[in-house]
Amino acid sequence: MAWTHPIAAKWPARHPDRLQLYSLPTPNGVKVSIALEELQLPYEAHKVSFDSNDQFSPEFLALNPNNKIPAILDPDGPGRKPLALFESGAILVYLAGKTGRLLPRDAAARYETLQWLMWQMGGVGPMFGQLGFFHKFAGKDWEDKRPRDRYVAESRRLLGVLEQRLMEREWIMGPDYTIADIAVFPWVRNLVGFYGAGDLVGFDAFPQVQRVLAAFVARPAVQRGLLIPT
Repeated sequence: MAWTHPIAAKWPARHPDRLQLYSLPTPNGVKVSIALEELQLPYEAHKVSFDSNDQFSPEFLALNPNNKIPAILDPDGPGRKPLALFESGAILVYLAGKTGRLLPRDAAARYETLQWLMWQMGGVGPMFGQLGFFHKFAGKDWEDKRPRDRYVAESRRLLGVLEQRLMEREWIMGPDYTIADIAVFPWVRNLVGFYGAGDLVGFDAFPQVQRVLAAFVARPAVQRGLLIPT
């Protein structure tokens, strides 16, 4: 059962029959909490504090050897056996498969959705994250602005790709809200909010992205998920 995992020594489960989430409210972390809220799956959230290096603890590394959040432990995994899983994209695919929601059943549409999920993981996340480093954090003190400007240009290009995709579409996959939206829009929100890079990337030039971002953050499940774990 889930509570026999070494991670339970540091984060005891009050409800061991529920899915256990180990996370922080970062763009990657909230992907999973938002999905859990959207899917209304019973779960218990545990805060992995970077301030105290929880992510490097032996207990957390036993769940995720890559020392990154989020990670989950599902006591009711495939074959009714506990499943430990890390990487936010993999977790989104798993949760969608577990519930039969947020991922199209039609094979072609399913792979197209996964295509946009991979686009976020391979492009939006790393590029927006590097821009945040060079604009808001330690990189801002570097006199040479070429690294920052490289990520500004690539982030702007990616926003242009998303803008084009959203032309005459309600969501990334059209009328259906999917894990692709849950993956992409926390990063867009972070770019213009927490990172404060809206002016830097010319966010006003992307009205479709703005429209869908507003619709995304207006969803009650998103509003709850953005604050988990507190």
